[in-house]
Amino acid sequence: MAQPQGKLMDTIRRPVAAASSLHHSAAKHLVTLAQRNGVNRRCLLTLLVSAAAIPEASESRKALLQDYVKRSKENKEKNDKERLDDFYKRNYKDYFGFMEGSVREKPVEELTESEKGILAWLDKNK
Repeated sequence: MAQPQGKLMDTIRRPVAAASSLHHSAAKHLVTLAQRNGVNRRCLLTLLVSAAAIPEASESRKALLQDYVKRSKENKEKNDKERLDDFYKRNYKDYFGFMEGSVREKPVEELTESEKGILAWLDKNK
């Protein structure tokens, strides 16, 4: 993925792409330095081999990121349920608490299904 000239790579949101971009530009820089300083091909090959060993650290980072993605996919349903429960507690507690007074005064036989659900929710989330 090519970046426009002068634009920095976003290393936080795209660490793998930034790392590979860094290694590519490091190898390119080594070639330029070698050409300027008159280094022969054998030395250049040694430098490039040592530069090629650098991305192995990013492989472990890739594996770690893939592990995080795998775990987040496994826990997606649980996390979504927790998020929704928290959302409902924050947003419906005041409204249901307001409704509670009038609903609790009614006899059980006159309660609608939604009023019964509100009372059950309030009992569960207090």
